[in-house]
Amino acid sequence: MIRHFLVVLALMSLGGCAGLGTLRQASKPNDLYLLTPKSTFSSSLPRIQKQVVVQEPTATAAVNTDQIAIQPTPLQVQYLPRARWVDRAPLIVQALLVESYENSGKVAAVGRSTVGLRADYVIVPDLREFQGLVIAEDDGSSTVRVEVRMNIKIIDEFEDKIIASDSFREYVVAASDKTPDLVRAFDDALGKTMRDAVEWSVRRINTHAANNSDRF
Repeated sequence: MIRHFLVVLALMSLGGCAGLGTLRQASKPNDLYLLTPKSTFSSSLPRIQKQVVVQEPTATAAVNTDQIAIQPTPLQVQYLPRARWVDRAPLIVQALLVESYENSGKVAAVGRSTVGLRADYVIVPDLREFQGLVIAEDDGSSTVRVEVRMNIKIIDEFEDKIIASDSFREYVVAASDKTPDLVRAFDDALGKTMRDAVEWSVRRINTHAANNSDRF
């Protein structure tokens, strides 16, 4: 199954073919896939009476796309055929982070940087990894491991300085090489990454605000 999956990826990467088969392939509609926000968080998470803005994550060109990235080798990036995210990956992650902060119930107000919300703190994500990597097993079989890694910086808007920075990473092995199973692995890995990032940032903002209570 993985072998067939790699053959399809290889065929999709070949250029220069403009025959009838290629035209038929191009005419087929893409399947669009959604990801979900995180909705469960630690019960010990403090509530912060602050306004938070989430910027669009920065990302490499390989990730900054609506295509679903798969690496057959660590030095090669290809994309699933006839499958797309509903938007570019950084925009999806930004929207889901905002919704995850809202779902935590621990932030006074949160929004995207484009809505003009006056922020006390700005969350600056960098989407370092957002792809599946084909892993060769000892028995000769292969699996696809989805990797999600984000670096998060918190900026104090009043002083215009970074008050905290950390990196969050999750690996999830897909149940199979079929697109729905790969998407579920992406959803699981991203959800765990966002949970850790939201909890960490809320705690760091809470501590920083308490240490600067005379300013607020």
